[in-house]
Amino acid sequence: MMKRSDLTTATRLLISTCIIIVICLCIVSGAMANDQPCASTPETRQLDYWLGHWTMGTGPDKSASNVTLSLDKCVFVEHWENSKGHVTEKTFAYSPEDKNWYGLFVDNQGRVHVFVDGKVSPDTAEFRGPSKGENGQPVLNRLKVTRLPADKLEEVWEKSTDNGNTWTTAYRAEYSRANP
Repeated sequence: MMKRSDLTTATRLLISTCIIIVICLCIVSGAMANDQPCASTPETRQLDYWLGHWTMGTGPDKSASNVTLSLDKCVFVEHWENSKGHVTEKTFAYSPEDKNWYGLFVDNQGRVHVFVDGKVSPDTAEFRGPSKGENGQPVLNRLKVTRLPADKLEEVWEKSTDNGNTWTTAYRAEYSRANP
């Protein structure tokens, strides 16, 4: 025969076990709902038009680009290379804390550019960031990616030495989707 104290201990153990199970189920459910928070955030999905395999130019000046997602679909990564061995990596990510896009450009020639101000819509993206010129003068970089009709994009990199009053085009490319 069970004593009252044994029954109370068993009841407490059963209630504690049920509470632990409910807490675990809530944690797992919450983790599953937020397993890939960037996959469902509209702001983060604004650059999706850039995803895929791209080509630029023809013949000896041909370049190729592959844009993928990383870190549970939170980071856009572009791997670009031309036929002369120049290779670049660009990464872009949206920060919900300050509602801004950030980016990083790095190449195999030692260049690094950080983009600290980015604005993206479903058809255009513009990223800006400071750097230094050859003589140490301040330079403002602006990278624009624009969606064009018929599976095409235009990427334009511009530089300004007068804080954005005037711009000089450093690079322009028209991307064509490799496998539309």
